[in-house]
Amino acid sequence: MPENTAELRPTHPLAIAPVVAPAASVDGFAKQFLQNLNFDQGVTLSNSDVNDQYLALAYTVRDYLMARWFDDRAQQKAQQNKTVCYLSAEYLLGRQLDNNLLAARLTDIATEALAQCGIDIDDLRQVEIEPGLGNGGLGRLAACFIDSLATMSIPTIGYGIRYEYGIFRQAFNEGQQVEQPDAWLRMGSPWDFAHPEAAQTISFAGTTETYDDEGVERTRWVPEWNVLAVPYNMMVPGYHNGRVNTLRLWRAVATNAFDLHTFNSGDYVESVRAQTFAENISKVLYPEDSTPQGKELRLQQQYFFVAASIADFIENVLPDDFDIEKLPERVIFQLNDTHPVIGVPELMRVLVDEKKLEWDAAWAITQKCFAYTCHTLLPEALEVWSVDLLGHLLPRHLEIIYRINDEFLLEVRERFGDDEMLIRNMSIIGEHPSRSVRMAYLATVAGSKVNGVAELHSQLLRDNVLKDFATMWPDKFTNVTNGVTPRRFLRLANPDLSSLITEALGAGWTVDLERLRGLEALADDADFRERFAAVKASNKRRLSSVLEARGEAPLDDGHMLDVMIKRLHEYKRQTLKVLHIVSTYEGIVSGRLDVDEVQARTFLFGAKAAPGYGMAKRIIHLINAVGEVVSADERVKGKLKVVYPANYNVTLAERIIPAADLSEQISLAGKEASGTGNMKLALNGALTIGTDDGANVEIRKLVGDDNFFLFGMSEPEVEELWAEGYRPADFYQKDERLRSAIDLIASGAFSGGDRTVFEPLVSNLLYEDRFMALADFSTYLDAQDRVDAAYADQDGWVRSAILNVARSGYFSSDRAMRDYLDRIWHATPVS
Repeated sequence: MPENTAELRPTHPLAIAPVVAPAASVDGFAKQFLQNLNFDQGVTLSNSDVNDQYLALAYTVRDYLMARWFDDRAQQKAQQNKTVCYLSAEYLLGRQLDNNLLAARLTDIATEALAQCGIDIDDLRQVEIEPGLGNGGLGRLAACFIDSLATMSIPTIGYGIRYEYGIFRQAFNEGQQVEQPDAWLRMGSPWDFAHPEAAQTISFAGTTETYDDEGVERTRWVPEWNVLAVPYNMMVPGYHNGRVNTLRLWRAVATNAFDLHTFNSGDYVESVRAQTFAENISKVLYPEDSTPQGKELRLQQQYFFVAASIADFIENVLPDDFDIEKLPERVIFQLNDTHPVIGVPELMRVLVDEKKLEWDAAWAITQKCFAYTCHTLLPEALEVWSVDLLGHLLPRHLEIIYRINDEFLLEVRERFGDDEMLIRNMSIIGEHPSRSVRMAYLATVAGSKVNGVAELHSQLLRDNVLKDFATMWPDKFTNVTNGVTPRRFLRLANPDLSSLITEALGAGWTVDLERLRGLEALADDADFRERFAAVKASNKRRLSSVLEARGEAPLDDGHMLDVMIKRLHEYKRQTLKVLHIVSTYEGIVSGRLDVDEVQARTFLFGAKAAPGYGMAKRIIHLINAVGEVVSADERVKGKLKVVYPANYNVTLAERIIPAADLSEQISLAGKEASGTGNMKLALNGALTIGTDDGANVEIRKLVGDDNFFLFGMSEPEVEELWAEGYRPADFYQKDERLRSAIDLIASGAFSGGDRTVFEPLVSNLLYEDRFMALADFSTYLDAQDRVDAAYADQDGWVRSAILNVARSGYFSSDRAMRDYLDRIWHATPVS
């Protein structure tokens, strides 16, 4: 299929006739479904299997969206509105079927049409494999943002990589994480479609040379090798507005994939070496980078997708006669963390080397075309690339970065004088421990704006992480607190609660989430509280069924569902959560706690550890080991249960979040940038136990202290304790509950008596404890006591849960997009 009808010859019938969507009726949908089953899948209804039916259904929904997509592209081309190009290495999309049905108002029509064909649409829903093209919050945030931008009719192209294998599938072997390939494409991908005719050639390595261009000395890059970037378009429909934006993901293909001469000589492996080498670039999300080869592959991935995206926008989106000096009027490239920052020197290369602009003019354009979102406070997460690697792989880009840095440091000297240490601290090129390019600094120097993703995070960026830059350019820094899409994480994930809200408030809240404030008055309505509690109970039963179908133990009636679902990292402090579980268990078996007085809880974890992150994997092993022992011990009388379903993803999150009672957001203050799981859980009526970190600060302010369980040190107190000299063993010695919990782990009680299994984890806690789990342990347990007391008053707990929902409207990604548009992008909707 051509990318749009304008590409056909003017005399071709399809170029004359408009593209018309199928009739939006039950009969029309059924007819289109059967046609797709016959002609796309090559089967009749009677001999089709469930995967054939799912694919035909997906193609039918896609057909309905396609005509709108063509219209929107034509409209955008005519109006020439400024476009948001969202550059992200991750898009954690979740399943697409229900989201697209909902957006296009087709859910009821499709359900009835399939029923006429003797098909239960629920059976087809289970077939869909979600594309695991992200690792966690960063990728899920990108997916929420492009959903909101489409819903707000903002011209947007999301750019990324079409990884053949996404984030790994997680399995457990004797409680330990095992990574398996995530072959999400194995049964076909109906939601995207390739455009090989629009492929971009992406170059690597080689040398640079100067040449005379009519009296002007210029530089050109002479690459050593190249690959093709083939775009796959995925449609992103807005909610009930007819708008369809584009997510464009790039797949790497060899320019010369097959050497027939070598093949005929009998060297079959060598004959496809170029293809194998090229396709490695888009083979897997975040290849392990503990080796030089892994580091090089990551940099290849990053340059591959941003170079293809910039070229695509300039060559295929802009008009042929476009004045390139007006580029800032037509585009803003949003850098979603440091992964796409190599796009800065790439745009400079295009403008200076290819478009032949003067350096100063090109730099002025570049600074207006980029904006940078920083998603971390951890120094090790601020990406750097060695000068040697960058110079080998992208020699022209390193030259450009050097010049950017030289001119920037001249500006620093003019502003602050010859302060050698300040200059070293601000230089894009770091000299210690080895010469490297600091990508966050490059993004800050080049970006028109730099934003954090929660109020506290943005403050700490200005005050600590990028302090010198904020002093130099205070107006460059701003905050945009993250948000989540209410379409997926309330309408789709929690249909019963959505129906209750619509009954109470009327339609329209899905695109105006602040209307949830209307629920506040109903928190004191006994009938509404009863119905709200019934929805939560129903969601728990639904989750229990999902867990049983996955081979997990079901949920127990009467248990509080205590949920910690997020990427496994030490700063998120799953260790602190497991210490709470062990302490409670130890209290029961030692007699310190009366088991009959203990609040029944199911502790549910969902998390993956990066394949090369040894300590995170040990924590997973400990959680599973504790769960096995605690859940089976008859002395606990079924009061404590640990559930850790493998392979946590968006689909599972959509079942866990609506069922949760308690949301664990317990990172060390000053370490979590924002969090979005905290928003989703509060929006679905879970109460939060958390530190004053990331967006927890804003959640607590909005929902109120009475409806939030605060514990732990503040960020200034954390810094003060570090400055004094933190000694975790001191906290171990003075807190009997903590000492007993750690001693129980060290004793081998959860490892069959083998004390060596968890010794590295215990030693890390006692002698390092970088994220101060031991320092916050006592206040955490005190807060958990408050949780127990609050949960014992079920009526009061439900009232607090309703207020959490009512006061969480601020955390819509629609609001976040309005903030980006007002403060950074200044793009307008297509009319």
